[in-house]
Amino acid sequence: MKIKGIAIIALALGVCFAGSPAEAGNIVIKGSTTVLPIAQKVSEAYMKQHPDVKISISGGGSGNGMKALIDGSTDIADSSRFIKDKEVKLAVENGVFPVAFAVAYDCIVPVVHPSNTVNDISMAQLKDIYMGKVKNWKEIGGPDRPVVVVSRDTSSGTYEVWHEKVLKKERVFPGALLQASNGAVVQAVAKNKNAVGYIGLGYMEKTVKALTVGGITGSEETTLNGTFPVSRPLYMFTPGWPKGDVLNFINFVIHPEKGQKYVSEAGYVPLY
Repeated sequence: MKIKGIAIIALALGVCFAGSPAEAGNIVIKGSTTVLPIAQKVSEAYMKQHPDVKISISGGGSGNGMKALIDGSTDIADSSRFIKDKEVKLAVENGVFPVAFAVAYDCIVPVVHPSNTVNDISMAQLKDIYMGKVKNWKEIGGPDRPVVVVSRDTSSGTYEVWHEKVLKKERVFPGALLQASNGAVVQAVAKNKNAVGYIGLGYMEKTVKALTVGGITGSEETTLNGTFPVSRPLYMFTPGWPKGDVLNFINFVIHPEKGQKYVSEAGYVPLY
């Protein structure tokens, strides 16, 4: 899979796994709700091995993570999309020089209510649904029921990727129901038999039904080989090259035999 940006894998893999001696302290992590399950599982494991380090984690979206990175209120910003040029500019103006670490891969899967008879959908049909052009499921071979469009808010990195890859940067249907997190999308779709939404692979559960896209199932294999059309890397950003506890934590996250096994446990695709 191609990764947007210069040498992101090199940045991630270029950290010395031995790390540097960490001083006891706290690590603050903010940002993407997609990366949140990974951060939670890895942090829990890390704190068990390093009881002198306390890690606090909050979601709020990739955009909010970037804001926190820029204003200095977080040590690590989780993001499900790459940093924007305007965010880099704001960061540098504020004396912050963001460093990107790819920590996992993910695919964004369209989901419907389990009662919906639609099983497969094309990228063109997804775009038409999210632009409000398809108003009834029967237009694409489904039941005679109105389509309820569920989307993410604009601070979401998941929304940013969907906006670019599915909508081709067109505007989302104004009547779409905007949700603040992957979990909220799952709940909204699970409670409405007419709804369609999209979530990160790690949030997939039995209360919603995943659709294949062009006959391709969103999975670890199709994410890594690039055949699933809405795939992406997931990132952790630091405000400059990390040191101490933050460096050791990043090393732990990307280590093939340490943090990466928790990426799989969280339902996402490890780097290796």
